[in-house]
Amino acid sequence: MFVRHLKKLGIAALACATIAGCSQKSEPGATDEPAAKATEAPAETPAEKKVADLVYVNWAEGIAYTHLAKVVLEDKMGYEVKLTAADVGPAYTAVAKGDKDAFMETWLPTLHKDYVDKFQGKLLDLGHVYEGTQSGLVVPAYVTIDKISELNGVKDKFDGKITGIDAGAGIMKTTEQVIESYGLDYKLLASSGPAMTAALKDAIDKKEWIVVTGWRPHWKFGRWDLKFLAQDEDKTVWQPGNIHIMGRADLDKDKPELAAFLRNMTLTDAQLSDLMIKVNDSESKDVAEVARKWMADNEAVVTAWIPKS
Repeated sequence: MFVRHLKKLGIAALACATIAGCSQKSEPGATDEPAAKATEAPAETPAEKKVADLVYVNWAEGIAYTHLAKVVLEDKMGYEVKLTAADVGPAYTAVAKGDKDAFMETWLPTLHKDYVDKFQGKLLDLGHVYEGTQSGLVVPAYVTIDKISELNGVKDKFDGKITGIDAGAGIMKTTEQVIESYGLDYKLLASSGPAMTAALKDAIDKKEWIVVTGWRPHWKFGRWDLKFLAQDEDKTVWQPGNIHIMGRADLDKDKPELAAFLRNMTLTDAQLSDLMIKVNDSESKDVAEVARKWMADNEAVVTAWIPKS
């Protein structure tokens, strides 16, 4: 089975082409439980060129902390970091095939369960980078319904539409399940993270009703007064969970220092929210520049991630 502001990040989409088989559009040995965080690992041979090849999706939270990982690895650990933006399916495929070192945003236990099950034995769970995710249908606080089961009664208010994100995203698949389970007479519109938040902003500016596929962590919860529509107990689809980092199966063997760093990397809700808002609000088109400034302001946080040799 959480936009990622992003109009500044058009350059990220260009990187998608570097993954073999990457589609034009698609999106919360692995388990559902967070892996223990490592604290130490031997460094790679000093003579070797240290390279980290990471793939992420074009969502606000992943963009923010993946670029933060990049600047920490480059500035403090001497790595050359290659970042690739891709849709979820191609991202998992690339890591499972060993073409990329790690996928930075696995939502468990629900949204990405199908992908983790599909590539069982070809992925290495490096633990959670964020704890306490929430996914579901989100509306502005001024909307006068509170439950998914009430949607059909106010269909005209929402024009019979749920504004979604990438067609292959886990939350899109689970929303389709919800539409069927609740018998909702709504059409789920595929778009993108940035398009979804743009539509949300436009509706809020006009005080119009809108329902979107939403998740936490996301900067929109710090920007607007929003609420999740409650699920019925007997029709619960979305569960709280964590965001994991998934490495290729042999990452511990090939790049133990990188694997240890990614295991150690973790952000609280307050820390990630602060980073996301700074990325979204910055006039700079260089996300790494914003992340580098955040790193300088939060030295104790990032220093704790660096493995001791």
